[in-house]
Amino acid sequence: MNDATTQPHVLVVDDDTRLRDLLRQYLAKNGYRVTTASNAAEARQRMTSLEFDLVVLDVNMPGEDGISFTRVLRGKVPVLLLTARGDADDRIAGLEAGADDYLPKPFEPRELLLRAAAILRRVQKPAEAAPILQLGEHAFDVARGELRKGGEPVHLTSAETALMKLLAGRVRTLLSRAAIVEGVAASGTQVAERSVDVHIARLRRKIEPDPRNPRYLKTVWGGGYVLWPD
Repeated sequence: MNDATTQPHVLVVDDDTRLRDLLRQYLAKNGYRVTTASNAAEARQRMTSLEFDLVVLDVNMPGEDGISFTRVLRGKVPVLLLTARGDADDRIAGLEAGADDYLPKPFEPRELLLRAAAILRRVQKPAEAAPILQLGEHAFDVARGELRKGGEPVHLTSAETALMKLLAGRVRTLLSRAAIVEGVAASGTQVAERSVDVHIARLRRKIEPDPRNPRYLKTVWGGGYVLWPD
């Protein structure tokens, strides 16, 4: 969070003037500092002189679209994408590009507020993240990459370890197959996209009480996978 103030600073980027002003007023009333931009180029200008804790970004804008701009912002600032309702392609593409969450239009302002707060909780408190993830009888030591059941070690292959560490680093966040391949590769392990489902199935046999009805490692049909620890 910004050092200059205890208020999170949000950049709202949308070419719809009415929606942009509505979000500015609503977020400001609920404890946020708000700066607005009508397109990606204007947002870039704002970011040269200001720091932001979150970018609320429309997908469909003239010029550089929201998904392309999300790729630029990836790893620098959290992004909440505003997408067209029912457009699954945009949602999936946005998450693959690095967005932290998405919200289909039209939406209730309060839902945006709740999603923004959830993103900020995840990114602003890394020191509070538990190094041990509990998955029922299983415990995964994120730093060591070790899985245990009732205190006894459970063998993981190098690919399974890399996959678990990736998922554990982004709990409750949808990861597409392409994002999984990219994330695992960053750790030095190579996994083909077509084999991701196989590795997921093997992990489920090791961490799930009932692998056919997964409780922790869930499938989002058409999207990818999400890890939901206890």
